[in-house]
Amino acid sequence: MGFSGRTALVTGATAGIGRAVAAQLAREGAEVIVHGRDPERGDAVVGEIEAAGGTARFVQADLGDPEGVLRLAEQAGDADILVNNAGVYKFHSTAEMTTELFDLQMNLNTKAPYLLVRELAPRMAARGHGSIVNISTVAASLTTSGSGIYAASKAALEQLTQIWAAEYAQQGVRVNTVAPGPIRTPGTAADETMLKAIADGMTAMGRVGEPEEVAEAVTFLASDRAGYITGAVLEVGGGRPALA
Repeated sequence: MGFSGRTALVTGATAGIGRAVAAQLAREGAEVIVHGRDPERGDAVVGEIEAAGGTARFVQADLGDPEGVLRLAEQAGDADILVNNAGVYKFHSTAEMTTELFDLQMNLNTKAPYLLVRELAPRMAARGHGSIVNISTVAASLTTSGSGIYAASKAALEQLTQIWAAEYAQQGVRVNTVAPGPIRTPGTAADETMLKAIADGMTAMGRVGEPEEVAEAVTFLASDRAGYITGAVLEVGGGRPALA
């Protein structure tokens, strides 16, 4: 994909989709900044990347804290690629949703990507190139019980994707979104039965996806092969079934 000489920051890269994205970008030649909160898990990912011949380093940061986001941006320096993957989901009805959980999801899923783009995109623009890929969810465009705030936080990220794409298009920076469907990760694999039921009901393929399948889409959008694509939302969700 031609990532040699480029640096990629992947947030939430110590597990699941983020880990698969970090590994894929490293295999394609990027120097990867592995972000997470747990140094032990971060060091494990860096070790796996280096064992496979890649280059990576770990940066710890709490993206729920704006100061932590800004410190991460500073340590990322002149990153050529930003993958806003870190996020959280807490499903509750409106009546059950607490203010704390509302703030948690908005801060991690929307505010943190916003601050990272605010800090890093101008640096990319000054160099005349860069790629940003945001990780959303198919829930952002579906009516799903209990997902209100999570879906809203990701829908906001998709809208911001289009705004950022327009703002930076003339300066060589592309901004896109990947929206996964039901994916097998450490966070979802705890209830395999429920995950399979979701996949059966909401995907045309009728199966659960793997993190590596999302990583392939992210890697493509981050690469020069997607040079004429910006402001797009690419679903990686097994297709939507036809209404009976």
